Parts: sequence; C-alpha cells; structure tokens
Amino acid sequence: MPQVAILDDYAGVALRLADWSPVQTRSRLTVFDRHLAEEEAADALRPFDVICTLRERMALPRTLLERLPNLKLITIVGRNLPNLDMAAATELGILVAHTDFAHPRFRSVHDATPEFAWGLLIATVRNLAEEHRRMRDGGWQSTTGLTLSGKTLGLLGLGRVGQRMAEYAKVFGMDVIAWSQNLTADAAAAVGARRVEKATLFEQADVVSIHVVLSERSRGLVGEPELALMKSHAYLINTSRGPIVDEAALLNALRSGRIAGAGLDVYDVEPLPPDHPLRLLPNVTLSPHLGYVTREMLSAFYADTVEAVSAWLDGTPTRIANPEASDQARLRLQ
Repeated sequence: MPQVAILDDYAGVALRLADWSPVQTRSRLTVFDRHLAEEEAADALRPFDVICTLRERMALPRTLLERLPNLKLITIVGRNLPNLDMAAATELGILVAHTDFAHPRFRSVHDATPEFAWGLLIATVRNLAEEHRRMRDGGWQSTTGLTLSGKTLGLLGLGRVGQRMAEYAKVFGMDVIAWSQNLTADAAAAVGARRVEKATLFEQADVVSIHVVLSERSRGLVGEPELALMKSHAYLINTSRGPIVDEAALLNALRSGRIAGAGLDVYDVEPLPPDHPLRLLPNVTLSPHLGYVTREMLSAFYADTVEAVSAWLDGTPTRIANPEASDQARLRLQ
C-alpha cells in the first residue's frame, strides 16, 4: 500500500480541513506536525511514495530528493515552489502536482494575504506587539504610534495583493505611490496609486510595504541604499518573501534607529531560528509566515492536494508541473 506524508502541519488541522478519505482508504497516511530539517527528513521520509507540501515550509533540494528512493509524487501549492529542485525531481522521475488556483474554491480566499498584511501594518505602526508584551509583564502604555490618515503608503509591487493594499490605504485616507520594474503609470492610476521611481518611493513613503514576487531579479531588492533613503519615522512591512530584503542591512537600520520599525511575516530562513537577532529587537513586529494561513485558504489547499493524490492513486495524475518526468516515473512504478 502506498505511503503518503502530509508535511509541516504546524497547527494540526490538515485532516480536519479536508476530506482525506479518498486517500486514506487506499494508502497509509502520516501527518508531520513540525518542521523537519534535511537530515531528519531524509530518514523520516525515506519510506514514502507521496509527500504533500504546504507553500515553502519544506525545502526539497536535490540532496534530499536523491535520498528518497520511493518518492514518486510531490504535491505543491501554486505552480512552482522556489525551494523545490524541479530539475532534480524531473531527472529522478518524481512527478510534481500543483494546485488549481482557477478552481471556484479559491475565489473567496484570495484576500487572506492582503488582509493580514494590512493588519500587520497597523500592528507595527501602533507598536501593538511591544505594548502587548509590556502589558503581559505588568506594565502600561509606553510608546507612541503613527496616524495613517494623510500619510503616504509606498507599495513595492502592484499585483493582486498590492492592489488590495492600495484599496485599503484609500479607505484609511492615505496617499499611495507604487513602483515595480514593469509597472506603468496607467496601471498604477487604475487602482488609485501614483507610479514613481524606486528611489522616490523610499524617500517619500511613511510606510513601505513589499508585494513583489521573489525571483533572481528581486532578491536583495531592498538593501542598505534603499533603507538609507527612508524617513527616520518610516516603517517597512514585508509579507512577500524574506530574501527580497537584505536581512543584515535591515538589522543595521533597525538597531541604529535609521527607520522606526518593521513588520515581518517572512524571513531568509524559516522557521526563524530561536536565537535570531530579529527576535530581540523592540521595534520589530514578528509573525510566523501567517499571511495565507486561514481556515478557508488551507481548506482550499488541502482539497486540491486530496484531488492530486487521488488522481495519482487512480493512475491518472493531474496538474503535473513537470510532465517530462512521466517516462522516468513509469519506470519507477514498475
């Protein structure tokens, strides 16, 4: 009987948020509720035919895939996974099945990330994490926050999430400026924003919020030069991906008071190491990559995962991102 692993179910909700019976009746299903580092994963996942991932929670480099001789199918959320070595998976005959974001089940959940990003923005500029900690310790009010009305929001990226952020900002009475490498003035104006150059965005914004996709072009897009342009009372919000920001430069800017603070949901290394210096800074509001983590969103992800695994068990794999792996996959099934 095939063995199927659900990885990184931190909240222990995977089996409750979707009907896994089509998989459970035909396989042995195991749930891992904590992160597995590569060495541990190589041992723990060795018997499995299928592993079900959730976003980038689990890195799947060649060095790990080569140590999983039984692996035949990986399910991923989205059409690609930056920390999955797709070339290695293909060479090894491991099929990769992706989610179907066009499915109606996803239509009502796309706002999960912008809703969270806006909440993190408010929590950051009003120092909620620091004041919460102080209240827990028996203290009382000790900080002053930033009024958003009349301030300028700078959006680094104006895709689906960035556009929603622009809408929220308008409700709060903010001016909105935006930049990305391919953004046009007309596209920005269509959502009530003004297209500016990158340097101008960092100079003028009271809050900079990052919404570009991580790529080789965007890696390190926000570094020491950009942070040096920001106002001393300005804040940086990152709910996109950690490596878009030069972490060392951000730490320096926060420690020196070059910027007022940051709200971070994403990091270079996830989970964030327990001894990471970001955990010690009072002017940082941290969250553990929660942007997409809602019951509704996870239900949609897991329902798609069940469909993908069921199709593979039926011998008719669907939504395969690397169909060229099929020949090798057939050899592994023999």
